[in-house]
Amino acid sequence: MTHILHRQIHASLPVASGGKGIELFDADGRAYIDASGGAAVSCLGHGHPDILAAMHRQADRLAYAHTSFFTSEVAEALADRLVADAPAGISHCYFVSGGSEAVEAALKMARQYFVELGQSQRRNIIARRQSYHGNTLGALATGGNEWRRAQFRPLLIETHHIDPCFAYRFQEAGETDEDYAARAAQALEDKILELGPETVMAFVAETVVGATAGAVPPVADYLRRIREICDRYGVLLILDEVMCGMGRTGTLHACEQDGVAPDLMTIAKGLGGGYQPIGAVLLSRKIFDAFANGSGLFQHGHTYICHPMACAAALAVQEVIARDRLLENVKAMGAHLVRRLGERFGNHPNVGDIRGRGLFMGVELVEDRSTKQPFDPKQKLHARIKKAAMAHGLLVYPMGGTIDGVNGDHVLLAPPFICDAPAIDAIVERLDDAIGAALRT
Repeated sequence: MTHILHRQIHASLPVASGGKGIELFDADGRAYIDASGGAAVSCLGHGHPDILAAMHRQADRLAYAHTSFFTSEVAEALADRLVADAPAGISHCYFVSGGSEAVEAALKMARQYFVELGQSQRRNIIARRQSYHGNTLGALATGGNEWRRAQFRPLLIETHHIDPCFAYRFQEAGETDEDYAARAAQALEDKILELGPETVMAFVAETVVGATAGAVPPVADYLRRIREICDRYGVLLILDEVMCGMGRTGTLHACEQDGVAPDLMTIAKGLGGGYQPIGAVLLSRKIFDAFANGSGLFQHGHTYICHPMACAAALAVQEVIARDRLLENVKAMGAHLVRRLGERFGNHPNVGDIRGRGLFMGVELVEDRSTKQPFDPKQKLHARIKKAAMAHGLLVYPMGGTIDGVNGDHVLLAPPFICDAPAIDAIVERLDDAIGAALRT
């Protein structure tokens, strides 16, 4: 009997007992290739000696000091590192314990920014349907996944949602990428004008949509158009790179590939690689200056912000990625993964789409490839794939509700940056076996 309230109360979970490199091991001695990094977290795999050594050194020196009394050398060093590598305009970091906290903090920064400027009428948040921004109430309200929101709706602040830039589902036949990008971005301007530009505070979007849609990248110049619309109406652009950021797509920040710099950016997961719980908001100079020249504070805080142990782990993760040139490996192995997925599933009757960037890939499952008809959600295909994959020694991140929170199934792949070609080949082969087994049951 367990005294833990697990995610699934009636599930019987194996006990994780260890991990090394790209593998995790359970208490019965079974090995699993971690092809999802948990939820795109374990970017350096498991048991990396350099990260463990950095954590040990920090524990010997200082485990915790409350930020109302002290800063710490390691937190300052991590902030220096992140700002040096950040998109243009980013000047400061705010460290929290994870992605949901980062989104909550970013929303409050956006609101306080306009209060400091004397524009307190700006309160409206626009995001996209079928997005995910976290499970705390502000983040949940911002996210556009209806299944997650439904029972908590009476507790959620009012937010507004437009269609995502999701080419597989929403691009029209014969429509060019550029035309579709323009149409998808126009939805934001239409919503701003509907609400009244003077009332809109921020637009929030995942650069590459993660778990709720399955590694959906923006099309053509969509994000540049979004940036221009936000600038036109004085709206802050908040990019959520909690899942897709910190090297996962082949550049440190996914938005680098779109030539866009946000006003606020949330990061987590790959920031600390799972070695410690940590997230952060990267904020632009104009937001920092509004606080510094106004009230002189950010009216927010948590007990564990800037936690020295978490910052030490994150700094070591970033140093290893740079030292070992792992972003180059992400690009190379990402290209290999795309190629192998295409070879194995490109003509599969139940694979509708293969998409993503770098080592952040989604495979969408459909009942009918020609019509894109999804499987009946009652079949819970995603859950069957997860079970079959584990039986084949593979950890992937399947999700249902790819289309609208109810219909659609996909598998998300986010293997560690240290993967080599044989590991990628094994992931694709085991995934093929798992999908086949799930479809037969």
